[in-house]
Amino acid sequence: MIFWIICGAMSALVVALLARALTASQTGGAEDAVAYDLKVYRDQLAEVDRDVARGVLGKEDAKRAQTEISRRILAADAAPRATTGTDAAPQRVIALILVIGLIGGSMAIYAALGQPGYGDLALADRIAYAKEVRENRPDQKTAVDSLPPFALETETTEEFRALMERLRETVAARPGDLQGHLLLAQNEARMGNFVAAAEAQEKALRLQGDEMTANDIADYGELLVLAAGGYVSPEAEAAFRAALTRDETDARARYYLGLMMVQTGRPDIAFRLWDALLRRGPEDAAWIAPILAQIQDVSRLAGVDYTIPAIGAGAAPGPSLEDMQAASEMTAEDRMAMIGGMVAGLSDRLATEGGPPQDWARLITSLSVMGDPDQARAIFDNAMEVFAGDAAALDIITAAGSQAGVAE
Repeated sequence: MIFWIICGAMSALVVALLARALTASQTGGAEDAVAYDLKVYRDQLAEVDRDVARGVLGKEDAKRAQTEISRRILAADAAPRATTGTDAAPQRVIALILVIGLIGGSMAIYAALGQPGYGDLALADRIAYAKEVRENRPDQKTAVDSLPPFALETETTEEFRALMERLRETVAARPGDLQGHLLLAQNEARMGNFVAAAEAQEKALRLQGDEMTANDIADYGELLVLAAGGYVSPEAEAAFRAALTRDETDARARYYLGLMMVQTGRPDIAFRLWDALLRRGPEDAAWIAPILAQIQDVSRLAGVDYTIPAIGAGAAPGPSLEDMQAASEMTAEDRMAMIGGMVAGLSDRLATEGGPPQDWARLITSLSVMGDPDQARAIFDNAMEVFAGDAAALDIITAAGSQAGVAE
């Protein structure tokens, strides 16, 4: 309610100022001209009296001149009243149009583009809300059921469809055939039947057991995403995190985890994941093109003024322990100023460009040394989210947090 009261008061003030300016523009000019004319006529009357006193003008001529000047004064004096009466009605109409246009139009625009009834959220509240969305988002089955049923592409040949039927029958008759399930998953995906492809890939993973690779699990997660129309469900997220436990460098899993973060209100984490993938490359990797198509929008949502880096260029180094030890010969004030500048630069780079876990660990320990444990804990918590699913990176971050005294 306070918001609407403030908006209403501001709109009323703007309308009042515009109406006043409009009234002044319509009547002020006429009144100023009349006042000037009256002054001139009075000066002329005084001049006539002076001419009579000096004997320059006769009494009869002076009387006629005074009569004419008096007539003009009466006519000029009546002009403002006539103008005001004539323009009053149009001014009221224009003022009414201003009220409707400004107040009504503003409310209509806000109703269409704004969020009526939705209060502002602090950063901590936004993060908590995103976590709640992530934990309570629809599962795979709900997402698949919300989509239209699978329709076979018309370009598929009769021969291929016949081969697929035979393959399905063969795999159904031989449930323990690993290669058969893998082949079925590949060809179902080729047909666009991603639900069936994901089911076949899941059975293949069960047959592989401990021999399954990160790539096999990422294949399964990707099929789940495609089956859900691009939505990263909790089941798909679990698959990608499982892939990262086997191979922390699996870029495809990192890409889809970034996509999941975008979908659940954490574009800041998605930006860091995707920026790191761009810097790692290679340029012809399958995930580079979709990242390039989305990362500018994601960076804006994350509040980052971003310039796309050279693909595969890597991350710039931050201040090292050697840099900090080199300051030992300085005065205490100069040393802290230099360290503070390097730490601030590292913090800005990680916030805008991301970086490897070693840089995050260095920032955490540096903040602790500088006596800023609250900021060190905030960076530690952020790093744990950025590298979630990357066991090796989490070990580095956790070690730094323990050294800084901020790890739980």
